[in-house]
Amino acid sequence: MSDQNDVQANVSSRTNLSAVWLVPLVALGIGIWMLFEYVNSTGPEVTLIMSDASGIEVGKTQIKSLNVKVGVVTDVKLGANYENIVVKAQMDKDAERMLREDSQFWIVEPRVGKEGISGLETLLSGAYIQLQPGKSQQRKTRFEVLDVPPVAPPNAQGIRVILNHELAGQLNVGDPVIYQGFTAGRVEKVTIDAEKRIANYQLFIFEPFDALVRTASQFWLNSGVDLQLNAEGFKVRIDSIESLLGGGVSFGTLEKDNPGVVVEKDYQEYPLYDDKGDAEEGIYRQSLSFVVMFSDSLRGLKVGAPVEFRGLKIGTVTKVPWKRAQLDEGLDVSKIGVKIKIEPRRIFEHDNSLEKAQLLALFKQEFANGLRAKLHTGSLLTGALYVDLDYVEPEANFVTQEIDGYTVFPSMQSELAEVQTKMMEILNNLSELPLGESVSSLNRSLSELEKTLIAAEKTMNSIRTMVESDETQSLPQEVKQSLQELQRTLDSFNSNSSVYQNLDDSLIELEKTMKALQPVLKKIDQKPDVLIFGEDNNADPLPQKGSTK
Repeated sequence: MSDQNDVQANVSSRTNLSAVWLVPLVALGIGIWMLFEYVNSTGPEVTLIMSDASGIEVGKTQIKSLNVKVGVVTDVKLGANYENIVVKAQMDKDAERMLREDSQFWIVEPRVGKEGISGLETLLSGAYIQLQPGKSQQRKTRFEVLDVPPVAPPNAQGIRVILNHELAGQLNVGDPVIYQGFTAGRVEKVTIDAEKRIANYQLFIFEPFDALVRTASQFWLNSGVDLQLNAEGFKVRIDSIESLLGGGVSFGTLEKDNPGVVVEKDYQEYPLYDDKGDAEEGIYRQSLSFVVMFSDSLRGLKVGAPVEFRGLKIGTVTKVPWKRAQLDEGLDVSKIGVKIKIEPRRIFEHDNSLEKAQLLALFKQEFANGLRAKLHTGSLLTGALYVDLDYVEPEANFVTQEIDGYTVFPSMQSELAEVQTKMMEILNNLSELPLGESVSSLNRSLSELEKTLIAAEKTMNSIRTMVESDETQSLPQEVKQSLQELQRTLDSFNSNSSVYQNLDDSLIELEKTMKALQPVLKKIDQKPDVLIFGEDNNADPLPQKGSTK
């Protein structure tokens, strides 16, 4: 029995895997696969900066490109200083190649603007964020969302130019760009250059109008209506209804003889003129600056006043007054400086390749020939002045001066100042006259004249007394009788009176006697000594030789 009780069991370990563990393993594998697929299909996260989050909802607002979903908004929060909205969005894997430095985002919602009505499909589906892929090689994940959609479509062909103007608010995004009545482009962006203190307006000009943009093109603000009243009549021209309602900008090449070359690169800069007239003035880009020192009053002279030469505008006043930077010669206030700008192409026929030094030498030669500047009244009603150039008698050994690096344009007094000077000279001459002595002499003359008038009055009284006397009154009757006697005497000499007949007979006898005497008078005229020697024509006696005995 003891042998049976001492029997021991052999214990061995056995590994058995339960089927229940397969479930978590499969779940783990599926999770890893799903994570891999999620990571593999998920693109980068982007940060969008907005000024307003109206219509943006987390998990619902989609990001689309060409109406294809490429991402979704995952987070919306305020910026650190509450100045903007920071939106996080998860992009799809395929959208990674769209995120470039020049990519653009904007919110698509119902809009009514100058370019038309857009975003009506979002009335039911809600707003979404549109992505316009960029073409740059540099990757970017932080963007500022545009307030309005970009002017140029994603694949638009054209050229971008930058316009500079001193004032902001001249153009708005979406304003049309007009070329001879055609809408050639639109204003794409408005920025400000704080360093230069000017506004920059970026335009996008569509193809084929981009070929019309040249280096010599001019851009000017367009009011939409052009009114002209001249000798040919009244003209009205409207570019387009859109420009009439909202304005815009027009461009063209106004300088026909120098159109320039076609611009091929983007962001070429041009000045923006206020109107077409200013743009035509902008043709004369090359200019020379001078300083004119005037001793006359500058009241009425403003910046922008014309500089004319015999009625033709050749420049503009650019600064009134011009202040000297240095006072080496002391404080001289007898003359005040005015800065002017002269466009040489208005008076000299040359191209832009002519150097300024050559043009300045031409002006200096004209200074020596007597070219001078003076102030002239442009309007008697407003008192506006302008600078007029003309020639005077040249000065001997004239030397051109320079002040603070500017050439001094020689000046002379205006006509008004000359008149004032002449008047002062006349008044000074009058003040030097011996007016006291003249007044005393005049008083004496007046006293003598008074005595003369009294004597004349006495004489007139005497004449009046004589005329009114009886003897004087009887004179007309005696004169009348004498005239009657004279008339009777004259009547006795008429053609029917005996006196007239006797006188006529006597004249006839006298005429006959004169006719009888004519031969005698003629003979006497031919031979004055006929009355002494007679008519014998005896020869003159000749002396003879005496006889000798």
